[in-house]
Amino acid sequence: MNDPTHDMTGLTGEVAGTAGPADEMTGATDLADEVAGAVRRCPDVAELSSEPFETVATYLPGRKVPGVALHDDEVEVSIVVRQGRPLPEIADEVRAAIAPLVGGRPVNVHIGGMQ
Repeated sequence: MNDPTHDMTGLTGEVAGTAGPADEMTGATDLADEVAGAVRRCPDVAELSSEPFETVATYLPGRKVPGVALHDDEVEVSIVVRQGRPLPEIADEVRAAIAPLVGGRPVNVHIGGMQ
């Protein structure tokens, strides 16, 4: 067995030391989509919003995820909410929904409108 990758795989079967920019982009894509999905599942969130100047978004090759901006030190989420509950409660619900996904980074929730 002269395979240079022998005994270098983890439980997932990934070869140690092979992560590169493409792998990091895939991770960002997956995380941005997961965060967006978790936010959309919050009952008082009507939709994600990238704000008037599209400042809150994750830009990916060929597309963007509006309303979710992933940064090294924080996560920004911009939403449009349904009327009826206090805005701080809705923001806390969004933070709680995505906290398990963002690795302890603080989450800033921007409320861009109401329906």
